[in-house]
Amino acid sequence: MNPAIEAKQVTKEIGGKKIVNQLSFTINKGEVFGLLGPNGAGKTTTIETLLGIKRPDQGSTKILGLDPLKRRREVFERVGVQLQSSSYQNNIRVGELCREISSLYKEPRDYQELLNLFKLERFEAQPVEKLSGGEKQKLSIVLALIPDPEIIFLDELTTGLDTEARRNVWQTLLKLKETQLTIFLTTHYMEEAEILCDRLFLIKRGNMVAEGTVSELLAESCQNNLEDAYLWYVGEDEDE
Repeated sequence: MNPAIEAKQVTKEIGGKKIVNQLSFTINKGEVFGLLGPNGAGKTTTIETLLGIKRPDQGSTKILGLDPLKRRREVFERVGVQLQSSSYQNNIRVGELCREISSLYKEPRDYQELLNLFKLERFEAQPVEKLSGGEKQKLSIVLALIPDPEIIFLDELTTGLDTEARRNVWQTLLKLKETQLTIFLTTHYMEEAEILCDRLFLIKRGNMVAEGTVSELLAESCQNNLEDAYLWYVGEDEDE
């Protein structure tokens, strides 16, 4: 059985600088995989390269056994993506946006069912810009699930949310985890990584510095909690 995601010696340079350097990993179907690293470590570029949005300078990637550069349409029929840079047309309403996304896919999920699942149905006629931060983040998940994907990519989904909104999103993701959906996420919150992720992959300046379960990373670093272990591996945050 093919793994969900494969990266082999992936390298990406931008402006003469290696943003991603020789990254290799395999993600199994149904696994929740966390990519962690400081600002500027190359997390978003890694996702974009995996998906074929950016072409790697070296190495290769596969999504569900497919080359995303050669078979982009097939790949994007089977994955859902929420990126940090997500932005929407001015004054577009929640329902309009859902219908617009649905029109891009052959067999989309019922977006109204998804709005109900995430308790957003009462906002269907409301402009997206009027939603709270937590509501926008839940809408991002809804939009990423409309393709009825086998894999979902979530890039710093809960950044900027207050504690209550963040925990509500976590509960949503835990429900998705129970469906055996493959989830690839990046986060700066160690509690989020510990609660959600089956396995973690830590990078710094585009290089892998550690990989394993939370227990394995704690044991290797001789630290008592994931936050201390993370700092032991990657040190202080980098500049963007």
